[in-house]
Amino acid sequence: MGGTELNGAELMGVDLDGPDLARPTPEPPPELLPVPPGGAPTDDLAEPARRSTRSPLKPKLTLVAADLFAVVVSAAVASLLLARWRQDLETGAVQLWWTSFASTPLWLAVMANQRLYNTRFIERRIDELRRIVNAVVLGVASVILVAGAANVLLPRQGLVILAVTACVVISIERNIARRLFRNLRSRGRMVRRVVIVGSNHEARDIAAMLNAEPWLGYQVIGFVDDESLSQEPVPGLTLLGGLADLPEVLSDIPQASVIVATSAVESAKTNRLARDLLEMGINVELSSALRDISSSRLTVRPLGRFPVVYLEPRRRSGWRALAKRAFDMCGAGMGLLAASPVLLITAVAIKLDSRGPVLFRQVRVGQHGKEFHVLKLRSMVTDAEARLAELKEHNEADGPLFKMSDDPRVTRVGRFIRKMSIDEIPQLWNVLRGDMSLVGPRPALPHESEEWDSLLSQRLRVKPGITGMWQVSGRSDTSFDDYTRLDLYYVDNWSLTTDLAILAKTVPVVVSGSGAR
Repeated sequence: MGGTELNGAELMGVDLDGPDLARPTPEPPPELLPVPPGGAPTDDLAEPARRSTRSPLKPKLTLVAADLFAVVVSAAVASLLLARWRQDLETGAVQLWWTSFASTPLWLAVMANQRLYNTRFIERRIDELRRIVNAVVLGVASVILVAGAANVLLPRQGLVILAVTACVVISIERNIARRLFRNLRSRGRMVRRVVIVGSNHEARDIAAMLNAEPWLGYQVIGFVDDESLSQEPVPGLTLLGGLADLPEVLSDIPQASVIVATSAVESAKTNRLARDLLEMGINVELSSALRDISSSRLTVRPLGRFPVVYLEPRRRSGWRALAKRAFDMCGAGMGLLAASPVLLITAVAIKLDSRGPVLFRQVRVGQHGKEFHVLKLRSMVTDAEARLAELKEHNEADGPLFKMSDDPRVTRVGRFIRKMSIDEIPQLWNVLRGDMSLVGPRPALPHESEEWDSLLSQRLRVKPGITGMWQVSGRSDTSFDDYTRLDLYYVDNWSLTTDLAILAKTVPVVVSGSGAR
């Protein structure tokens, strides 16, 4: 059993082969989009029989070849760097090259030993990076072994350079491979066809998500359920039969696998079904009732004869709070200094474009419900808030949010600075004051928070942020339900790593203007 996670949450990246419900999907992530209720990770990359024959690529073989190329490149670069750094070590550089090349089979064996060709062990980038580092250390040891067998003494500087170079090159190669596989899946290749067991709300959500996010690499064929109330639980996806019909259904769908919505099937039936399907050689994935919980917080362990999932608590106090505050202070301070020329030019443009102040102050709701004045560069006419009531009927957003694609209150300069998020820069001062954080939920207006239920009010446990999961996941293009889920996911699963990933995702979103309100 797996958990749910944001891709984009890890917020970035795609699994190397074979889709995995246990992962975003911030990344996002992520890289910052929601990932569905997860299940047991998919099996080894070496099972091309389970994949769509539409792709000419054999993912595992492709990855092995790419790793081999990366190791050879790493050895060549390390040898060149050593020769340039120490001209008296040119002979050592040559020896480093040929011993590294001779040890490439051992490198691949080590990488296989570190489970770098198995998605269930590298479902998160941080896991993959750790395994890459371990493989590189063992790979360098294999180079020393080959050199010793040839009675060659390699310079220690060269071995250090090789280790660092290999970590960088292999990580880059793996990132390229992820993007390639993601692109192929988005175009309908390397796709796994699945039948969903169950047709309740959870099963329909899984099917809708998989259809909406083709990069995950699943093609839903239909549903099987004994208690379905509809012959078409999701538009375009039909009920294929009952649970007893599943073997016959699968026999008509070559290379298909099964996703079980566990909330739709009794546990006794699930156990029997899983045993029968696994005996037939069918891949089985089980969903989890733990929605929007990062899989990094989940540990499966035995409790007697029951496998249970331990949920690691997420702590936001102590040294973690101090580290986040220090990071916010440094980031905001450097950001204000770097952006000061932009702020000056924009201030002049605002004054020339329309009458009114340069800065706009607005009351927002902060941590624990404490109100504060957020600072922004003015992008609207001075009476914008007074004119909001007359525009309510043109609201294009659901829930308490307001969005209007062609808002007449926005000035000419305002349209540009909103598109490029320049209007948000003064909020760095709010970060320095302690009202906000660099990363966190969107700071809500008081009238918006009045419409929140008790669940959404939990987002006030942390400081609001200049950027966050909602902001880098489409902002106004996402629904209010997405707004709720993304903010609560961040609050429940916060870590400094997540903050760094969201900040990295913010840069391309701002540059492209894809998240503009």
